[in-house]
Amino acid sequence: MKKQKIHKYIYDILKYIGENPEREGLKETPKRVEKMYREFTEGYNQDTEKIIRGAIFHVDYDEMVLLKDIEYYSLCEHHLLPFFGVAHIAYIPKGKVIGVSKLARIVDIYSRRLQIQEKMTMEIAKFLMEKLKPYGVGVVIEGIHTCMMVRGVKKAKPKLVTSAMLGLFRKDQRTRNEFLSLIGHSRLPDFSI
Repeated sequence: MKKQKIHKYIYDILKYIGENPEREGLKETPKRVEKMYREFTEGYNQDTEKIIRGAIFHVDYDEMVLLKDIEYYSLCEHHLLPFFGVAHIAYIPKGKVIGVSKLARIVDIYSRRLQIQEKMTMEIAKFLMEKLKPYGVGVVIEGIHTCMMVRGVKKAKPKLVTSAMLGLFRKDQRTRNEFLSLIGHSRLPDFSI
């Protein structure tokens, strides 16, 4: 991102809405907003391949691996307003595991882009399926969307829950139910074919 352009546009937006961007409380606002957008979109500048390099290990283990309650913060691509919550990721290894901190880093990379929660859920699941080639991957993401809280329908309590179930998590109801019970959720629909 080019700092001068973003700074200028934020300055212009403040003028457009009838504010004085030169007044004391707003003088630094364009720079602060620019910094905030850089933080919220840093996922575009991170290389997923580099993040996982050296963090995949060959192991004789084929039971569920679960990391739950991974906090994330993202920006809704429709209104550029924040949404945030927790992600739960599980997989059943087929000879390979990934360093546990990398699961949280993967969530950060995909959440730090303009997103919709449904797409982010599937991106994380597909990435892990492709890189680890496990028996299956399950991802459940819970989110609170400020675009729904402060505008439009103005509802503060709803939580959006999205899931992506691949491999055994899609085909085997017992695997899916084990995952959901471990993260404290009741059953999601049966996806088995």
